[in-house]
Amino acid sequence: MTTAPYLIVIGGSAGGLQPILTLLPGLTLSLNAAVIIVLHRQSQYESVLTELLSARSSLPVKEAAEKEVLLPGVIYIAPADYHLLIERDHTLSLDDSEKVNFSRPSIDVTFLSAALAYRSNMAALLLSGANNDGTEGLIDVHEAGGTTAVQDPATAEVDYMPRQAIELAPVDIILQPGEMAGFINEIAGV
Repeated sequence: MTTAPYLIVIGGSAGGLQPILTLLPGLTLSLNAAVIIVLHRQSQYESVLTELLSARSSLPVKEAAEKEVLLPGVIYIAPADYHLLIERDHTLSLDDSEKVNFSRPSIDVTFLSAALAYRSNMAALLLSGANNDGTEGLIDVHEAGGTTAVQDPATAEVDYMPRQAIELAPVDIILQPGEMAGFINEIAGV
């Protein structure tokens, strides 16, 4: 079993689900990356989210599990009420420590651990949301040599999160929801 050579991490909060539903059908089956989705949500909706995303994706979608190896072409969802960390050996770790930016899972926590594990072999995409989670993580990804992308705030249901990121973090590209799958396929396709 070979771990994913590239990693895409997508983070979102209020309004973040719609762009994910838009991009999933466009992802290529030959994607040479693991994809992690970190969404702020209530724990009672976790099984519904996996089913909803699976219905829109040709790639397998699953909730991330402790010590799971990141595989190319698989979409992992951060479990509700746990921080999701990526270890240097490209396995996953779940943590129930205090909330960061009022959130668990925290996008910043996942972005930072991904940057430490994957360095320049990753991209982070920040979507719609109502708090500042994700901005510090984008800075970490940029400093590690990864690619940073943000949803165009004009297309976000709640523009605070992407707008803060654009103002405070180095952002390589601003994307419309319809451009996100193409962006991912281009940087991580085969």
